[in-house]
Amino acid sequence: MDIFSILHSGLSAIIPFIILLGILIFVHELGHFLVARWCGVRVEVFSLGFGKKIFKYKKGDTTYAISMIPLGGYVKMFGDQNADQIAEEDRKVSFTHKNVYQRIAIVLAGPLMNFFFAVLVFFAIALMGEEAKTPVVGDVTAASPAYVAGFRSGDKIISINQKPINTWEDIQRSLSLKEKQDLLLDVQVQRENGTETSKVSMTAKAEPSQNPLSSYDYVANIEGLNPYSLGTTIGVLDSSPLKALGMKTGDTITSINGQKVTFWRQLDAVLAAQNAKEPLSLEVMGKRENEPSNKPMTVTMAALSSIPSYSLKNLGLESSELYLSKVMDDSPAQAAGLLAGDRLLAINGAPLAKWEDVINSIKTSDGKNPAKITVLRDGKNIDLEITPKMTKQMLPTGVEEKRYTIGIAPIVNIAPSETMTVYADGIGAALVRGVQKTWEVSVMTVMSFVRLFQGQISPKNVGGVISIGQAASETFKIGINPFLQMMAIISVNLFVLNLLPIPVLDGGHLVFYVIEMVKGAPLSLRKMEMAQQVGLAILMSLMIFALFNDFTRLLGL
Repeated sequence: MDIFSILHSGLSAIIPFIILLGILIFVHELGHFLVARWCGVRVEVFSLGFGKKIFKYKKGDTTYAISMIPLGGYVKMFGDQNADQIAEEDRKVSFTHKNVYQRIAIVLAGPLMNFFFAVLVFFAIALMGEEAKTPVVGDVTAASPAYVAGFRSGDKIISINQKPINTWEDIQRSLSLKEKQDLLLDVQVQRENGTETSKVSMTAKAEPSQNPLSSYDYVANIEGLNPYSLGTTIGVLDSSPLKALGMKTGDTITSINGQKVTFWRQLDAVLAAQNAKEPLSLEVMGKRENEPSNKPMTVTMAALSSIPSYSLKNLGLESSELYLSKVMDDSPAQAAGLLAGDRLLAINGAPLAKWEDVINSIKTSDGKNPAKITVLRDGKNIDLEITPKMTKQMLPTGVEEKRYTIGIAPIVNIAPSETMTVYADGIGAALVRGVQKTWEVSVMTVMSFVRLFQGQISPKNVGGVISIGQAASETFKIGINPFLQMMAIISVNLFVLNLLPIPVLDGGHLVFYVIEMVKGAPLSLRKMEMAQQVGLAILMSLMIFALFNDFTRLLGL
């Protein structure tokens, strides 16, 4: 990569970060500024950023500035320091000489502005339309409780207990419980064919919530019900007649004789409907040398007398999930000789049907006795012995799980979740959505701090400015809607973070003022200075820790 490409890449990441952080800092400091002026306090400096001022403009008593370090901002109010040296006639515009309720209002205004700004952003997103998962059920395994109750793959959930369902989020909300009490469900579903509807009645067992950030302790669990389906990414056996035509393991079939396919469960039915006496045309997506991975390729196979009917089995195709996409460096798998492209067949003599079988077999290891793994490579079965080692795996919920692994990753075969654009039904509904979403994110943020101190989620999830910069850059590339959502979420985080009772933060100042209200007199200057020093040390430690996590993630450690 040349120097110009590096500069362009750096700038493309920095600019969204500055836009996001600049707006949120401005909003926060504007809250302090406006309420301070409303309370009659003279504001001397309103600065975005710290350090040397690179731009400044004075109007009235206030100097407006943009400073060198864009990682914060400040509002300097008259009388905030050296209050005992202020002349009697100037005390009416001094921050320190305002009553305690006015000082609380000024300090509280900054975090509250971040909260109300998040409401405004989520309100705008609701009007613009937000992406959400459709309430469509994924693959339902036969004999699972969900299947026995009457759910089928591809069902669209219309209502739960007479309450309309519009998104998958609505389903999760309907199944969330405050108390451990089984839930009787009447679910109206529309079958995958789009015409037939059915009613499913069952009792969902209350189980502890697996989401540590949820304020609900329990969930009405319907085992086997989820939004995920196997996709159409294939493994190509050596015996497949399609291999000679250029199809490879890892390709994804997108259409069969012009008929679009999305899910694995569709493939055999669509193939069986084709005339085996006529050619078969498959459109596939896959990585090819010197070609973009998103460029479709058409593979046409002439009718073969050896194939009486078209099916996955007759064509030598299977799901890709038991084929290895990667073998980690310095892992037990690499040491034992596993290679990318190997097809896992069995572990300790037990045949493998899906990737979950691999995980369950390996994580139950004792770490002492090697696992006997059979793989298919170049048409031959190869037996290997691999001793798993204990590793830490970060789950999507933020919980760090310790389990045995061997250092392999599959060629993933999960169909992209079907999404829909949800629009608010008018300004009133958009405002309700904005408040609701802001409150939900606030609760999740508070719960993240609670679970962090309880040790239920890993401290490795704590991120700093680099994580924010990466999130801003990635969402900016996707589009304005994801970028605005990220901005609102970080605004809520700033609202909660600034209210933590740590001296130096707004929450610490609020603690001082509450003590003053109770005592009837402010804390001594020495005590406040000592508390500020402790608070600064805590804050700097948190910043260093967050930065350490950021660099650890960047370096893949």
